[in-house]
Order: sequence, then C-alpha cells, then structure tokens
Amino acid sequence: MKAKTDMGSEVEVGVLIYPDVQIAAVHGLTDLFAVANRVAGEMGNIQLSRIRVTHWQLDSVGRLAPVYDSHPGAVHALNVLVIPPSLRGAPPSELLERHCPHLCDWHGRGAVLASVCIGVFFLAASGVLDRRPASTHQNYVHALLERYPEVRADANVPLLDDGDVVTSAGLMAWTGLGLRLLERFLGATLAFETARYLSLEPLPSAVAGALFVPRLDHGDEAVLKVQHWLQGGAVQHASVSSMAACAGLEERTFLRRFRAATGLRPTHYCQQIRVGRACRLLEFTRRNVDQIAWEVGYQDPGAFRKVFQAATGFTPSDYRRRFAPTV
Repeated sequence: MKAKTDMGSEVEVGVLIYPDVQIAAVHGLTDLFAVANRVAGEMGNIQLSRIRVTHWQLDSVGRLAPVYDSHPGAVHALNVLVIPPSLRGAPPSELLERHCPHLCDWHGRGAVLASVCIGVFFLAASGVLDRRPASTHQNYVHALLERYPEVRADANVPLLDDGDVVTSAGLMAWTGLGLRLLERFLGATLAFETARYLSLEPLPSAVAGALFVPRLDHGDEAVLKVQHWLQGGAVQHASVSSMAACAGLEERTFLRRFRAATGLRPTHYCQQIRVGRACRLLEFTRRNVDQIAWEVGYQDPGAFRKVFQAATGFTPSDYRRRFAPTV
C-alpha cells in the first residue's frame, strides 16, 4: 500500500497521556515528528502529507480529550494512537478499564493502535490483542500473560507490525516505533532521512511482502469489521463467503466494496497478511518452512513457497538466511 502523498493532506498521530507515563517518550515522539515535518519540507519536489501530533488525556468526566495540538483547527481523525511506556510497573486494571472504550472506539474508526513497552497492557485490556502476537519488555511478559492469557506475548521481537496494531518492546523503543510509523504513512525515504537527522539507527531494509500496510481509513464500517477480523486470526482459514458473512453483505456486494475500500481483492488481501506473518515467523522462530506454511493458512507448502517468492522476491529459506537475527 502506498503512503499518503496528497498535497495538503495530513497524518494525525495521537499520543496518550496517563498517570506515570514516560514524559520523555511523549515529548520525544512529538519532537521526532516535528523534525520529520521539517525534513519533508526540505526534500524538494517530493510532496508529503503533514504530520499533525495531538496529545490525548482523560478529562474530569472520563472523556478522552485533546490537550495539545501541533496544528490546531481541523477536525480530529486519528491515523494512529500511540500508548507510550511508563516509568513504573504494569498499569493498574482500573486505569486500563477507563481507557478501554476510547481505544476500542478509535480502533473501530480505523486508527492504528501502537504501544511501547508496557503500553501494551492498554491494548491487551481493550481486547484487540486476543489471540494475536504482541511485543513487550522482557520483564513484563509473564505479567502480561497472567493478566491476559489470550495474548501471544513475545519479548524477542523488538517491533511487531501486525497491520492495525503495532507493538514494541523496550522502554526507549519509541524511537524505532516513530520511524516505523513514518515509514508506514509517509514512506521509507522520509523515515531514513529523519533517522539520519536525529543520528538514530535507521530501520532495516524493508521487503515489500513483509511490510504490507492495510488501508484502514476508508470509512466503510462493514469492510473495516472484516479487516479487524482477519488481523485477529481469521485469515488462516478465511474464505470469501465467510468474509461476506462477517461484513453482513451479499458476496457480490462485499467483493465490490472491499476492493473499493482497500484497493485489493479479498483473496489478495489475505495473501498479503499471510506472507507478512510468514516473514515474521521466518525471522524470529526456528520453525521449518512447512510448519510456517501451515500456521499462516497454506495446506500445500509448495504453493506457499511460490506465493512467498512472488511477494518478496526470496524463497522462504533465502529470506531467513538474509533477515533472521544472527545472534
């Protein structure tokens, strides 16, 4: 999926403020995106969307309201809401529960939810991580699993982009998360140039098949419901008829609306999700290719190998040799 490049458009990044939040992450992310705007303005003829950063906090009556806006005046339409880390331990359940309806509301409107370190507890409490993989700090994996056993937590993956949810592990992982969001919404060139300006380690070279970015801001609620359903694990055995049933639409209508909203046929969309997940399993697990093929929804390993190579340009074995960590 291409990054947004319409002149005059904007990408709104919300940052959640809550008791004991790491203020360095809140302001660091704000500064990182401010620098990205400046860098984008210096990139000559390349026309990129402006990044609008907003801070959100519960008010006295429990509403999630903006308390800072880098470009005030326009109606809020979050593309992503980031939950920063905390300098203390795992947030108390009561605090998480107060935020759950708001996170679910923004997620249901098409916003990507992103977390750093123990910010993942907010996502887990909202239910969006049920039966899904998530990255968090190694010190909190067991606590996360005890409270939310449906989450497939993994501290060995520093940053995990799962389409409508992005999670990262370390307390200072907000720098990598910020660059990843730049890459997703505005392209790899801006992410690289921003990293260079800030003297940060740039993101590893991306492979197209591993960086599928689903379009979530199209406004078709029926299609968005199916997208969330697929990201939640249904993609392994999804069929066009089951997707249409999830959307509550007749198959022909569903096919037309899904392609209009996402730019892809449902079968191609599912294929992209499966390949992306296979890339992650090849990088961060020791499972063999046949096991991975089955886990992402292919009964025929040979068919999986063909699809994978067509999407990424590598065989699964070559991909693992090139991109899996060496230690």
